[in-house]
Amino acid sequence: MAEQPAPERKPLVHEEIVTLRVRRAPKYGVFLAAGAVLGILAALILTFAIDGTDLSPYTNVVYSQLQVFGFTALICVVIGATLGAIAALIFERVVGRKVRDVAVDHERYRH
Repeated sequence: MAEQPAPERKPLVHEEIVTLRVRRAPKYGVFLAAGAVLGILAALILTFAIDGTDLSPYTNVVYSQLQVFGFTALICVVIGATLGAIAALIFERVVGRKVRDVAVDHERYRH
C-alpha cells in the first residue's frame, strides 16, 4: 500500500485562553413532556374511576369511555405540563445558583 500524504493543516492565526462562566440549566422540554405524560396517566386513571354510563345532567347525553378519556386528557395534560414547567423553574432556582469558572483554549485558524 502506498502511503497517503498527511493533510495540510491550516495556519494558526490566534490563540488565547479565555475564562467562561458555566451554569447548569434544566431542559424545559423534558420537564414539560414528563408532566404531559403524567397528565395522560392521570386521565387514564380518572377515566376508569368515572362511571360514564350515566346520563349527563347538563347535556342529556351518555358519553363513552373514550370520550371521557378525551375530555379528562385535555385538562390533565395541560395541568401536568404546567406542573412540569413549575418543577423546572424550581429546579433551575436550586441548581442554577451554582456557577463555575472554566478556562477554555480558544484557537482561530485561517480558512
